[in-house]
Amino acid sequence: MKKVLGLGNALVDIMTQLESDSFLDQFELKKGSMQLVDKSLSARVLEKTEGLKKEQASGGSAANTIHGLARLGVPSGFIGKVGNDVLGKFFSDDMKASGINPMLYTGKDESGCAIALVSKDGERTFATFLGAAIELSAADLTDKEFAGYDYFHIEGYLVQNYELIRSAVALAKKHGMMISLDMASYNVVEQHREFLMELVNEYVDIVFANEDEARAFTGHEPEKALEAISGMCKLAIVKTGKDGSLVKHGENIHKVEPIKANCIDTTGAGDLYAAGFLYGMAMGRTLDICGRFGSILAGNVIEHIGAKISEQRWEAIRKEIAAI
Repeated sequence: MKKVLGLGNALVDIMTQLESDSFLDQFELKKGSMQLVDKSLSARVLEKTEGLKKEQASGGSAANTIHGLARLGVPSGFIGKVGNDVLGKFFSDDMKASGINPMLYTGKDESGCAIALVSKDGERTFATFLGAAIELSAADLTDKEFAGYDYFHIEGYLVQNYELIRSAVALAKKHGMMISLDMASYNVVEQHREFLMELVNEYVDIVFANEDEARAFTGHEPEKALEAISGMCKLAIVKTGKDGSLVKHGENIHKVEPIKANCIDTTGAGDLYAAGFLYGMAMGRTLDICGRFGSILAGNVIEHIGAKISEQRWEAIRKEIAAI
């Protein structure tokens, strides 16, 4: 089986169920976006949400994808940076428990955390304090971490550090790896569009984007965005929410239907879609089946709070996928 390496912000997700979206207005957080916040604002948001229902889990976009792959039996590794603290140990232990090889550096700051504010309609808004995660640098990366892996998956949330990304993708290409990129968030794409264009054209083989991210990247709606992205890389995937997803390779387009699901929280939907899709690729399956695997994982993760799926549900997912 192919092996997958992830690179991303090592964060602990603090899933918080909002009683009203007016809370977002108080902190000028745009619904559905990912906003970077400093330590002070992160503390204020945590204080103001005290008393609301919360759950904690290791997170970060690429880490969520790697968790999903590991749960499906794919040999996986993850590169990130945490603080020398309780949250950093929690993150590392959670990865090891899932069978992931955590290549975690220790930073000077506290471990990062992403406060995921979940609205009544399931949409989530992130107030993210990157902490030690943002200290990961190009100087940390060596051939040792990349050796032996076949796929390299990176998250768009890292693009504020151009030097890190350029060094990482160069190492991945040196080792003959296929590179996949998850666009991560429409506002991140808007802020770093020129760099992302360069990255996709020169290095990336597979692009995952939801319709908002695809629109921010290309200026087009899903079908035309798919066409535009596929002209820059080998394989383009545009996720269209309740309508499923579109996959394009060369001249071939696949429309993938979603599975029926009761959406409670969309956190991790895109990350787990990527996990299912990359699992299919690692197993040598056709692209329509890869998309179907992505839909199965995404449909399951949105039926509960947070980006993690229970072991009982994973057992059912593995059986369903094995039968396809």
